[in-house]
Amino acid sequence: MADHPTFGLTRISNACIISIKGLRATVKTEAAFREELILAAILIPSAFFVGETLTQTALLIFPIFLVLIIELINTGIEHVVDRIGLEHHTLSGQAKDAGSAAVFIGNCMTASIWLLICLDNFVF
Repeated sequence: MADHPTFGLTRISNACIISIKGLRATVKTEAAFREELILAAILIPSAFFVGETLTQTALLIFPIFLVLIIELINTGIEHVVDRIGLEHHTLSGQAKDAGSAAVFIGNCMTASIWLLICLDNFVF
């Protein structure tokens, strides 16, 4: 940590560097995040063809980013729990399970939105 606080562009630049470092570490260590990035690389461009309006396109894209955000938070939870100790503890297991459940719900939300918009645009 810096000896003195930073402001303005220096703070923003430092925050960006730290964020990129976190993304790189997560891509390197988390298979689930890599898989979700691959899906995002496929689904985000597809959203421009599936969505008939800009609103629909946004509704298709936003939950994909949300899943990536949730996965990053889940990874952070897992790392903190593992840092505290590798021995089995009920609360540690519950913290990891809750993070995993958040990712699952995010994926369900994404799939539901895609299904509903596809049904609306291509079936009904």
